[in-house]
Amino acid sequence: MLELDIRGVSQDIIGGENGLNIPAEFENYKTRIADIISNLYKRKDTPGEGLQWMNLGYSQETSWYVKEYAALVENRFDNILVLGIGGSTLGGIAITHALLKPYWNLLSKEQRGGYPRIFFLDNVDPDDINGLLDILDLKKTLVNVITKSGDTTETMAQYMILKDRLEKELDDDYRKNIIVTTDKKTGILRQISEQEGYKTFVVPDDVGGRFSVFTAVGLLPFALVGINIDEITAGIRDLDAQLKNTNIYENIAAQNALIHYLLDTKYGKDITVLMPYSEKLKYVPDWFTQLWAESLGKNKTTEEKPIKAGPTPIGAIGAKDQHTLMQLFNEGPNNKVINFVRIGEFDTTLGIPQIFQYTGIGYLGGKTVNNLINAEADSTQATLIDYSRPTITIKIPKVDGYHIAQLLYMLEMQTAITGALYNINTFDQPSVEQTRNYTYGLMGRIGYEESAKALHDKLEYV
Repeated sequence: MLELDIRGVSQDIIGGENGLNIPAEFENYKTRIADIISNLYKRKDTPGEGLQWMNLGYSQETSWYVKEYAALVENRFDNILVLGIGGSTLGGIAITHALLKPYWNLLSKEQRGGYPRIFFLDNVDPDDINGLLDILDLKKTLVNVITKSGDTTETMAQYMILKDRLEKELDDDYRKNIIVTTDKKTGILRQISEQEGYKTFVVPDDVGGRFSVFTAVGLLPFALVGINIDEITAGIRDLDAQLKNTNIYENIAAQNALIHYLLDTKYGKDITVLMPYSEKLKYVPDWFTQLWAESLGKNKTTEEKPIKAGPTPIGAIGAKDQHTLMQLFNEGPNNKVINFVRIGEFDTTLGIPQIFQYTGIGYLGGKTVNNLINAEADSTQATLIDYSRPTITIKIPKVDGYHIAQLLYMLEMQTAITGALYNINTFDQPSVEQTRNYTYGLMGRIGYEESAKALHDKLEYV
């Protein structure tokens, strides 16, 4: 199971001007936290609340459906190409990078156990798209198009390009190379899929994109490259049993939520840094950035009162970002909460040879790189404490499907509780929709002419 070490935010460690009296704050907020947790679980099955992600660990039907299809297409494709953006790809990228062998796409098919390579197109940069399509054999590529709404501009542009190229190479057989993950009933992509006869998977109702990694959005690509999705869902279920606990003293998601809320509202520490000491977890901060920013960045409360909520998320990777960000973290504005993610057991051990013994680097000989990265993390946290900077450590026993699922699910629950503390709607994103409307107008979508005109007027386009 995950562990949370919160001693680094205690006023006994970093002083009363920057730290919290944790026992007192837990006592002050224990009733409110209990109410928030009870309310989340009470509302999770209510349509329109955006909380169906809390049930995904128990969705046996989705797991079965995904595994059945993965078995059906086993050995048929050399490549999986995922089309999407934001929540449609960030979780998939984070978990596949964490769980597949390092440099997966460079390994031979035998080294990959017969499973395909996997690629994600998560932007609309023409050079990037052309570069990837130049090296992929599309006849041997399964394209997974992911968009809940079915009309996400970037994803649908990617789909149109791939559909056109596949049809030219495969004639009528191109449909076997496209699968779709979208809304069950509505949306342009749902209509197209039914007309084209694509195999489809569902993004459930009341699951926002940033909370969708444990739907078919993530589980399907995972299964296609041989990741054990039963291990993932088991991890979620086991942690969920703990996070139902309304006692803040026994609920790590509630503890971390309250700490971040208080450090922001009491001390102005409005930047949240997530810093794993693991290359396998290097893309988890990207996923967390959307989760935290899109959920908590709101300008009104649930009662429509003005508010400026939302700690800014920053990703960092230990130990390398000690050489890029640590000077700022130590001596810059004391407005950050540093969340370390520490690994109990790496998959391998790498020794450092006992050479150059009579030089300034001889002390490294006989140690391991495992020792080194752990020493780097300990030293970084100690230095931050010297500068009175609050730190939290999330401990994950090892990087496997069971525990990385728990890490992401804990961060999802932490986000939901934090949003409730700010008294905001954690599950909408109105300003993102406005950006989409402007884009629709600029690209000539019917019905969005006023958006295009407004944008031209604002930016004084000719």
